[in-house]
Amino acid sequence: MAGASLVLAAAAALALAWPAAPADAATKRAEVIFAGSNWEGTVEVIRPNKPFRRIAQINVVPDLQQRLSEMLLDPVRLGYYWAIWALIGEFNHQYVDDMYTSKDGRLLIASRPSLADVVAISLRTGEVVWRFPVAGQRSDHMALSPDGKHVAVSASTGNVVHILDVKTGEQVGSFPSGDSPHENVYSEDGERIYHASIGLVYTPADQPILDSTKGDRWFQIVDAETNEIIERIDMREKLDEAGYTELSSAVRPMAITRNENRVFFQVSFFHGFLEYNLTRDRIVRRTHLPNHVPNLPKEAYLLDSAHHGIALSGNGKKLCVAGTMSDYVAMVNRRSLRREQPRYKMLELGLKPYWATTTSDGRRCLVSWSGSDKISVISYRTGRLISDVPVGNHPQRVRMGYVRKSWIRSQR
Repeated sequence: MAGASLVLAAAAALALAWPAAPADAATKRAEVIFAGSNWEGTVEVIRPNKPFRRIAQINVVPDLQQRLSEMLLDPVRLGYYWAIWALIGEFNHQYVDDMYTSKDGRLLIASRPSLADVVAISLRTGEVVWRFPVAGQRSDHMALSPDGKHVAVSASTGNVVHILDVKTGEQVGSFPSGDSPHENVYSEDGERIYHASIGLVYTPADQPILDSTKGDRWFQIVDAETNEIIERIDMREKLDEAGYTELSSAVRPMAITRNENRVFFQVSFFHGFLEYNLTRDRIVRRTHLPNHVPNLPKEAYLLDSAHHGIALSGNGKKLCVAGTMSDYVAMVNRRSLRREQPRYKMLELGLKPYWATTTSDGRRCLVSWSGSDKISVISYRTGRLISDVPVGNHPQRVRMGYVRKSWIRSQR
């Protein structure tokens, strides 16, 4: 009987080793954290619970030599490759911006800015299964539909968002955007895509008086089935109506409440975030957060970002905000936003936080520190650091996703 008890105890421990997956896939896949190391061209696969640790590293550019050989025959493409290196990549090539996995845990879908494409990598073989060259010369942020069938990817210089079939890489739709399409967020029911274009962030015309030179910037609500634009909002107009005439209209990362009534979003050069009421169609609040670099000229901001990364806790009570240029993360109490000085807890854990994502259970915020080559796991409830995990060179996007359990075993 004692032996049987030990077997049962061991089985229980194994069952708790990974968060529960949907019943139809519980025996085949496991949820993990993915962190994309942009300048290195790798994605780190990280255990999503204690002890948080790296399981594996995936090469997202296994075909790099082939792509570079093709560029030697295409002077325009080669020119943009080096322009991205100089103007956007801080003298580094950008090999992975965003990534998601297929629902079955077999494919890693990644946008590769410097290579102007999106690829699906087989987690079993490490090879490219399909490749989609985007319009123009650079790929950027993506979003995965809730049903896992489609991925939306922004084509930075093509001024379009492609909708791709996750399994095949075939384009099944698209919609137009402004200059430099950027953030994409699907609604929880998958019926809408919230999208923003940020304009020409790589130009030196960064003073407010020159804001109009940054190009067309729009906040769009798109029908995810027809790809028709339901509404195109000019945030310049909304900011002016709210009296925030000095702020940039370039909408950066955003977090949307589950009822889709409120959008919390960041804009270029601003240390803090804004709150937009979708029902009332107006900006209702501006929240200032500390500026630790008050004397830094705007031209020195990283691609115009003062803050870049915002996430909402699962219960909607707290915001996790990446203070990129000020080297902190702020855990903000949402109820306190009506106060003149909102309540928040500041964590100075590294350099250049560049993204914030909420875990599937809604209890933790994942933050990438692009200047410290690590991600942090932070508790929404306590506002405290749970764990730091080292990753590759210049981590940006952090996402939750799935892998096959058999694949995890093969990494040991």
